[in-house]
Amino acid sequence: MTMIAYPPKPSPGDRVAVISPSSGLPGLFPLPHELGLRRLRDEFGLEPVEYPATRTMDSTPAARAADVHAAFADPSIKAVIASIGGDDQITVLPLLDRELIRANPKPFFGLSDNTNLLAYLRNTGIVAYHGVSVMVELGRPGAMHPQTADSLRAALFTSGPYELRPAERFNDVDRDWADPATFDREPPSRPGSGWSWVNADRVVEGRTWGGCLEILGWLLMADREIARDPAEYDGGVLLLETSEELPSAEEVFRTLRNMGERGLLGRFSALLMARPKTWSFACPNSPEEGARYAAEQREAVLRAMRVYAPEATIVFDVDFGHTDPQVVIPYGGTVRVDGPARRVTVTY
Repeated sequence: MTMIAYPPKPSPGDRVAVISPSSGLPGLFPLPHELGLRRLRDEFGLEPVEYPATRTMDSTPAARAADVHAAFADPSIKAVIASIGGDDQITVLPLLDRELIRANPKPFFGLSDNTNLLAYLRNTGIVAYHGVSVMVELGRPGAMHPQTADSLRAALFTSGPYELRPAERFNDVDRDWADPATFDREPPSRPGSGWSWVNADRVVEGRTWGGCLEILGWLLMADREIARDPAEYDGGVLLLETSEELPSAEEVFRTLRNMGERGLLGRFSALLMARPKTWSFACPNSPEEGARYAAEQREAVLRAMRVYAPEATIVFDVDFGHTDPQVVIPYGGTVRVDGPARRVTVTY
């Protein structure tokens, strides 16, 4: 059984690494990136330090692995934050020095393709943090969402319990990062519908694993960063979210089915399923089309869980995925899912 510990926290005034272990999109879209860097300085009191591949598109896996190593090895760096996600971080994993990283534990923040590093760090014995990238959440037009900012501040600087709450309003429609006018005002939002609970007659407290469903499917196919002993996940809390690529309900079901066939799905006592993103530039759904997409995804999840984990407590529409606001979830850390009280509490 892997022993997992929370790494030391940064303090205001500390230096934090900003890296691009997936994609060098800051080089193509500097506006949200530089806005995110300013907010790290001005609103969180941290000094961001960029690494060579941060703004380099098509950098090699070796170059990105070198940035990861440099960030963790530098004793003056107190946390590591991903600029954005991407789609090929899995090629970086075999190049990482696990002993170097284990000897220099630091909080790492990221999501989406950064599911790779989150799973890697958990297997290395380090609690990481699912959520918040420099370009998206820190670089949000107009202002950071207060719910995101409060969660990030708590995860960065405090230890102990933090109660998550449903977003009263949310957004999942993007605007053009290349257009300066995008950043003149906050994005529009629409009313949230709260969380939906299934099997909410119990209290589950356990360590988390999961992340972006598409990336988990890739890790399963490549047989990387999945615990060799499935008992590692017994009684845990599974985190799942889907990306802006809007995977079909059938793809969601098949991925979960295959996790079930591998003996993973039934190990978890609870599932937190993030509010799905339902709009993208490639698929600009109307609100009605988006609602239908979300309903179909929920039924796909339920269809798989009924077969492989029928007793698990499920909470739908938790705000930790590709939608706005976004709360931070400790990855490998402890989450308490209290069904009777309808409360979710994370431990930062």
